[in-house]
Amino acid sequence: MAEKIGFKTEVNKLLDIVINSLYSEKYIFLRELISNSSDAIDKLKYWKLINPELKIENTQYKITITPNKDDNTLTISDNGIGMDKDDLVNHIGTIAKSGTAEFLNNTKENASAVDLIGKFGVGFYSAFMVAQKVEIVTKKANSNEAYLWISDGIDGYEIKNTSKEGYGTSIKLYLKEDAKDFVDTIYLRNIIHTYSEHIDYPIVLNLGDAGEETVNTNEALWTRNKADITEKQYRDFYQHVTKNFDDPLVTLHFKAEGSLEYSGLLFVPTKAPYDLFQPDRITGLKLYVNKVFVSDKVEGLMPVYLRFLRGVIDSPDLPLNISREMLQQSALIAKIRQGTVSRIIKELKNLAKEEEKYNTFWKAFGIAFKEGIYEDFTNRENVAELSRFYSTKSIDTLTSLDKYIENKKDKNKEIYYITGDDIKTLNSNPQLDVFKENDIEVLLLNDPIDEFWTQTLTSYKGYELKHISQAKLDLSIKREGIKADENKLNKLLDNMQEWFKEEVSKVEATEKLASSPASLTVLEGQMSIHLERLMRNHQQKTNFDSSRILQINPYHPLIVKLTSLIEENDKTEVVKNVSMLILEQAKIAEGEAVSNPQLFNEKLSEFILKAI
Repeated sequence: MAEKIGFKTEVNKLLDIVINSLYSEKYIFLRELISNSSDAIDKLKYWKLINPELKIENTQYKITITPNKDDNTLTISDNGIGMDKDDLVNHIGTIAKSGTAEFLNNTKENASAVDLIGKFGVGFYSAFMVAQKVEIVTKKANSNEAYLWISDGIDGYEIKNTSKEGYGTSIKLYLKEDAKDFVDTIYLRNIIHTYSEHIDYPIVLNLGDAGEETVNTNEALWTRNKADITEKQYRDFYQHVTKNFDDPLVTLHFKAEGSLEYSGLLFVPTKAPYDLFQPDRITGLKLYVNKVFVSDKVEGLMPVYLRFLRGVIDSPDLPLNISREMLQQSALIAKIRQGTVSRIIKELKNLAKEEEKYNTFWKAFGIAFKEGIYEDFTNRENVAELSRFYSTKSIDTLTSLDKYIENKKDKNKEIYYITGDDIKTLNSNPQLDVFKENDIEVLLLNDPIDEFWTQTLTSYKGYELKHISQAKLDLSIKREGIKADENKLNKLLDNMQEWFKEEVSKVEATEKLASSPASLTVLEGQMSIHLERLMRNHQQKTNFDSSRILQINPYHPLIVKLTSLIEENDKTEVVKNVSMLILEQAKIAEGEAVSNPQLFNEKLSEFILKAI
């Protein structure tokens, strides 16, 4: 007797999007179902290797496509691992992936984002773009129970016991009237050649009385000679492993020989994946042993900062029955990682010679790549060399540390930087006045990761990296205006110190400001204001709150005016209110929130009204 089960809520929402919003690219369902069949065979081969005691017959693996014009159906079959009832409920009736919400949100914003299909483990559901009904007949390897799963994609699904010869899965699509093209063998061949040529198992087209025809070349692309592979074949393989429709930015195909033999076919995508910064994202690399898929979850196979890479690593020197836990502790994996990272670094240095292409890479993956400066001690300087930044002399174009050193006019062996949230805001920071006046370039670091790698990379090629607040340079600004009277200025500073003692630890005069009346900084060696703000925003409590220093420009007309009023008792309240506005302006310049927005607005409005 059939058991009727309703779809989970998220499946209903997903099916509505897949069927109605992604309908224009309906042919993609075949790539997804063939890919799922290939995965099922991979799983069976691996399962047999780690469970040699299981009595599973040996057979020639293949994926069979059977079109039937008479009843307008298309069947995709494989002799892979198959499914039991729990698998059908958990993998077909439910989307167990954590990325489901992101998928739904992404497709709401971009209804044509078909490249998202498959990235959330939802490739099977693309079948309903062309099918009015789907039947699955499946039997798990080493089991005697077979099951029939039936659904119209609307009103849940039915599961019941059935019979099946051999293990594996057969998916039968009852095609919609406007999907009759998918029983046309010429059309099917074209789709398979375009999207599934690289599959490592025979894809067989069942032609009925005319017999069977193997459509794909059935050869692991990474094992072939580079000279025999076309750009189109590389691109097709890239689109298979990434489920993207763009071209790869970098293709790296190599073979390492010696004490450890391994080969790799790796790609740098053109665009960043949606989950680049999700903590639970799956690595983009698949590990094979002698063309047998082992795992795509091998920790340590690639450093985290290169998580955007996609492709395959294959080594005959790893034991076929190695477990995932053993892989993560394997010295061989560490050697593969070390050699592969060196090749990637070299390839990126070659790419860096093409500025436009490298800028494309950097804008997509630069934030993640910079993590390598503090994560990868061995390649720290290489990653720093490949990193790109904006600066006070390069606001609209990216520059490098080497270029910074090359353009350096002063003899000081220091590289200066400032950190914050926004390039334009950073470039207008009052603390930069003295550097601009003296024609000294400052790197403008606006990514959150910049706060961390700058604490690790303290020098580069003999040059110390210094935050501008910690610069030791004896710099000054050419002055033409009037300077505040020193005695009156000291009285103003003492008063401000008392008024704002809860917010700043010190108020002092500085010669390093030009157009601004004041700026905020911290004591040398303390956490920067920007880093402290990042920690607060991520709800990270810290006992190392920085001591703020309010620096006052004694040449600014506003400060000069305040010093002239400081000794008039009836003006004390006015001086205090203006000083408060100056402090709040200094906070805003640092990206900080004002202490009391309502009071700030009231006093600012009051002074504006008096001015007009």
